[in-house]
Amino acid sequence: MARRATAVSLACLLTVGIAPPLQLGAARADVCAGSLRTTTPGPRSPKPGDVAKVMAEIDRRLAGVKPPTKITVPTRVHVLTRGVRKVSDQAVKSQIAVLNSAYGGAFGGVDTGVRFRLDSISVKDNAAWFADPLGHEQAMKNALHKGGAGTLNLYIAQLSELMLGFASYPYWYADAPLLDGVVIDWRSLPGGAMTNYNRGFTGVHEIGHWLGLFHTFENGCQEPGDGIADTPAEAKPTEACPAQKDTCALPGQDPMRNFMDYAHDRCMAEFTQGQAERMHQMWKVYRHTSDI
Repeated sequence: MARRATAVSLACLLTVGIAPPLQLGAARADVCAGSLRTTTPGPRSPKPGDVAKVMAEIDRRLAGVKPPTKITVPTRVHVLTRGVRKVSDQAVKSQIAVLNSAYGGAFGGVDTGVRFRLDSISVKDNAAWFADPLGHEQAMKNALHKGGAGTLNLYIAQLSELMLGFASYPYWYADAPLLDGVVIDWRSLPGGAMTNYNRGFTGVHEIGHWLGLFHTFENGCQEPGDGIADTPAEAKPTEACPAQKDTCALPGQDPMRNFMDYAHDRCMAEFTQGQAERMHQMWKVYRHTSDI
């Protein structure tokens, strides 16, 4: 399970230049905490050898097969509630717009060729699922999941103070198709109440995992790292928003502006060409497999 984690500070609302349609209600916290990250593996986390295994499988299965140049992802959004709906339809649309901007290179980096099409928004009132989507993941997803391997199911609920979201990887789909999808905290949507993490980039990051990208700091300074040639090796995740960072005795500064690192949203800006190519390879091998 991939996750981007932080201490939540709702008392320090940071407004950004994106329409803030969230209904914040009485959400609050006593203090304005700084950034805290955890890389403790969660349930179904990638194993240390998964990058190498997946790369080998991609090479084998793509022999003589060309991945698509453009991908349109049908997206079904499931809004969880606990009596009062926290996320409006407009908030969901704003998140989809951020996804398309980020994957289109509008904030920096390359245009990945991936776009997201909002096919539906469902609302489910279930207090337990809203407050603990990780603990109720199987029941929640069994009831709400729609579509197959190529459909993104995006669940919006409320996570703990040390977790912003979690995602499944495409190579897990065959073993657990109903558990496929992405879960993010409603307060991380554009204009949300989560200080330093309210530009919608939690969704960008977690969906990057769903499309097959590992963290830029995967395997630390050891080969094969995250399996992407143009993301320099990184020993540990980025915290907050440093001016620069270089944690490995290998060429290149840490890719701390990359969407697959752990920086604050204001410091995230880009995917690389290698990451774009990997998304398309993963899509062909694991999410659109009719002709391979």
